[in-house]
Amino acid sequence: MKTNKQLMQDARGRLTGNWETPIVTYLVASLISGIGGPVGLVIGGPMQFGVSAFSLRFARGKNAELAQIFDGFRMRVSESIVAYLLMLLYILLWSLLLIIPGIIAAISYSQTFFILAEDDKVSGTEALARSQKMMSGNKGKFFAFCLRFTGWFILCLFTFGIGFLWLMPYMQVSFANFYNDIK
Repeated sequence: MKTNKQLMQDARGRLTGNWETPIVTYLVASLISGIGGPVGLVIGGPMQFGVSAFSLRFARGKNAELAQIFDGFRMRVSESIVAYLLMLLYILLWSLLLIIPGIIAAISYSQTFFILAEDDKVSGTEALARSQKMMSGNKGKFFAFCLRFTGWFILCLFTFGIGFLWLMPYMQVSFANFYNDIK
């Protein structure tokens, strides 16, 4: 297994000279995902599916295009909606106990959409279960991995949010690398 630093270096290496498509892709996905209310609950799953599919393809050096973020609306719609709603429900229920169980639940289900994007035979509930199993023994590593982006996040706030245009692709490709490393 690679270290978190190596996973992040791999993501930076993949993005070097190729920032345009990921920046535009994640910007469009963020704008669409920003829709709230009941509509946000319905489109959240397919959008997350599309972002995960794009991130995996990009991290693996395959042809990744903006249109791929809409794959969740063309295929796997019901599975991604079910996975998204169940994931939100489980995280909410665990968060009611205290914030720490909610964070642990979120980490446990963090690989759900990568699993859905990679295996077209898996259901939404099965993807959640696989993610939970996959993260068993890897939760601490993933938590530390997420903490590595905290400084970058704070720096982006000082740029009035403009830095997020670069941070989001960096994080998403790094998360795809994490998934590739532990699967």
